[in-house]
Amino acid sequence: MELEGLARRADRASRLLCRLVDQLCVGLMILLVVDVWLGVFARYVLPLPITFMEEAARYLMIWVALLAVSSGIARREHIGVQMLFVHFPPPLRRALLGLLDGLAIVFFLVLLWYGIGMVERGGRVSTMIYGLSKALPFAAVPVAAALAALQLLLVAVRDQARLSRNPDVVVCP
Repeated sequence: MELEGLARRADRASRLLCRLVDQLCVGLMILLVVDVWLGVFARYVLPLPITFMEEAARYLMIWVALLAVSSGIARREHIGVQMLFVHFPPPLRRALLGLLDGLAIVFFLVLLWYGIGMVERGGRVSTMIYGLSKALPFAAVPVAAALAALQLLLVAVRDQARLSRNPDVVVCP
């Protein structure tokens, strides 16, 4: 029963984290759309040489795309091979899910490690238009990797408990 309680807490934490990341992504997307519209308006309606809009759009898009990875993981909407996975016997399915989740967590932790180094190096380089440090745009990599690893850990706990309770449930890595 202890596993069930842990799974419920992991599921609640996963949902909360997913909701927060989704709201952040929506806010960043709104900024991105406004930025692109202003850039188009400034370029074609009012011939103003506003160049910073393009750079802002690029960095906003990177942040949104990388943050959204953890939301996809929370819903198990990332790439998977469900058509093969469902044909395995339940014990093998559970073990394979655990193995793939573990490998993915290791991947995101390695990405986090190298992303931190990337941010440190980016702190010494300036953006072309703003002249600001590239640490903030580069920080999207370690932040997204940390969120993805955490989210993957939470859903792995949830899904392993679900599979131990009902082995016939289909959970695809």
